Amino acid sequence: MKERDVKQLNALALAYVGDAVLELHIREHLLKQGEVRPQFLHRRSTSYVSAKAQASVLNELMDAQFFSEEEQAVLRRGRNAKSGTIPKNTDIHTYRYSTAFEALIGYHYLLKRDERIHTIIETLIEIVENPSFKKGE
Repeated sequence: MKERDVKQLNALALAYVGDAVLELHIREHLLKQGEVRPQFLHRRSTSYVSAKAQASVLNELMDAQFFSEEEQAVLRRGRNAKSGTIPKNTDIHTYRYSTAFEALIGYHYLLKRDERIHTIIETLIEIVENPSFKKGE
C-alpha cells in the first residue's frame, strides 16, 4: 500500500491488522521460549495481548514519551475510533486504548516499518514480563 493510502485508512482497519501482527509476534515469542502446549500458550499470550495489558503498556509508553508525533496522531485516531460494538470483558476506556495500540502496530506494518514494530513489541514484552507490571488492574 502507498503511504498516502495507509494514512487515510480507518483506524479500526489499522487495528484489525495490528491485532493479527501483535498476536503472531507474541505467539512466536512464546514458542521461542520453548512453550508448546496450546492451552498454556493461549493463557500466556493473553497476558500480552489482552485489552488491559495493551492499554497499560500504552499508558506507560506515553508517559515515557516513547512515541513520535506521527505515532501519537495515529494513537489518537485509534483511541477516538467508534467501533459500534461494546467490549465484553473490559471497560470502554481500556478498549479504546488497546484499539489505539493495535492501530499503531497495523499502521507500521502496512508501511513496512518492521524495525519500529520490532522495537514496540519488544518493549511491550519487556514491560509485561517485568514482575512489577500491573496489567491495568
